[in-house]
Amino acid sequence: MEDFFYRRKWEALKGRGPDCRALARLSDQIAHSFLDKYLKDHSVEERYIDLLCEMSTSFADEQLSVPAAGALFGIIVESLCDEFEELQTMTYNQVMTRVIAYCRGIPEGSALDEALKGFRLFSRQDLLKRIIALRQKESGLENPQGVHTAVVLSRVTLGADVAITSVLLQRLQKALPGVRIVLIGAEKLEQVYGGNPDLCLRRVDYARRGGLLQRLKPWHEVLECLEEECRDVPAGGLVLFDPDSRLSQLGVLPVRPFADSFFFDSRSEQNWGSNLSMAETTNAWLDRIVGNSHFCYPRVWVPEAAAANARHLTEAFRAKGARRLVALNFGVGGNARKRVGPDFEARLMHCLLQEPGTVLLLDTGAGREELEAGRVVLQRLKDLGHEVREQAFPVGPDRVMEQGVFGLRAAFGDMAALIACCDEFIGYDSAFQHIAAAQGTPCLTVFAGSNNKRFIRRWSAFGPNSSRIIHVDTLNHPQGLDVEDIVVRVMHQRVLAGLVSGPEVEEVHSSRFTVAE
Repeated sequence: MEDFFYRRKWEALKGRGPDCRALARLSDQIAHSFLDKYLKDHSVEERYIDLLCEMSTSFADEQLSVPAAGALFGIIVESLCDEFEELQTMTYNQVMTRVIAYCRGIPEGSALDEALKGFRLFSRQDLLKRIIALRQKESGLENPQGVHTAVVLSRVTLGADVAITSVLLQRLQKALPGVRIVLIGAEKLEQVYGGNPDLCLRRVDYARRGGLLQRLKPWHEVLECLEEECRDVPAGGLVLFDPDSRLSQLGVLPVRPFADSFFFDSRSEQNWGSNLSMAETTNAWLDRIVGNSHFCYPRVWVPEAAAANARHLTEAFRAKGARRLVALNFGVGGNARKRVGPDFEARLMHCLLQEPGTVLLLDTGAGREELEAGRVVLQRLKDLGHEVREQAFPVGPDRVMEQGVFGLRAAFGDMAALIACCDEFIGYDSAFQHIAAAQGTPCLTVFAGSNNKRFIRRWSAFGPNSSRIIHVDTLNHPQGLDVEDIVVRVMHQRVLAGLVSGPEVEEVHSSRFTVAE
């Protein structure tokens, strides 16, 4: 057998006592080398997958398990899942079944192995056959009257849960009146679904940044939830709807018997038209499953307390004299490619403030990096002479203004409620674009970080009101972006959406403006 270059590096690193930085560097090299080989001739170099699995399960210290798992999921899996092509979907299934086969073969994976045997899945080939059959399954819900409980898995990311899962929930409530509907996902779902009295939320958190076995642990918790839900349900009375969830590793791990499982193949390039958004493809899939065509837009159910606070604040702004409230969020969820930069953000906000009676409600984000980025932009606007205030939500009526910028530190649900009360929303590709569209707030997304047309169309916001995008190529031209050009395009789209008039925009742009560096 030929000498394996990366295995020698791994053995040497392990022998001298590895640290997280060295592990991360080697893990990234291995993951990128896997993609190098795959992109060249579509071959799946399974030794790279096995080595990353070994590196993520070799230490008692959980921190040392994170780098290899991060490279496996963050580099290999994410690359395979964002293309919406059949070959990449098949390759993902090959990779994930290899990962699961490795994990069930080590002592720490004994519980995984036993649970899979309970589904009569004894080998990697069994897993592959099952996910292929599940993706191709054409039979719908044959006996709706016999359904007692419908369980839906969360997509894990809130944006996808709004764009996809909220459609699924509404369609099930229409097709299965009186049926208990259970959504399994993270506690944060309470902030956007907590106002739905007909929905039962069961908490299972997914560790998006943990080690390999930690990322598979939520599947066991899902099985425990299902076991509890089945106790008082007659045989065949519980059905599962998996919208391509991370909780099941995109359907590769079984949650219910095959006959009781329905899987939304959201990454398919063949089943859905290339121009459809995620919400539209979800509706098309459900037309097949539940046998009717009650089209539903995405929706959120914000708890009444958050909604009331948002109404009181926005009413106070308007009573003070504000004529237009614009919600903004420039968070990118750690993906720097999605961000155009502080120069653009400050210029855009400066431009918006040329319209009299405009108040900008800027969500300053979560986490140290987003908060710091928000502070930079707010300081630039202060330097330009704009009134800028900052406060955590909720905000007292004495703090409102008729013109200027309000930097808000708000929980996810609070910001969702505020967006519903604003005249428009502007931001990067994130959960908030889907929340804005779902609530009928005119939405404009600055879509950066991807040049894949199908990806952009799938993940563009979709709702009953205007949803538009500005595409910015931050991949090919990260250093050569014309910020003024992007701002003008944003303003033009606002004119087309009927949010402002053409003459107002022309007056704003009659001379170029400058933002201090």
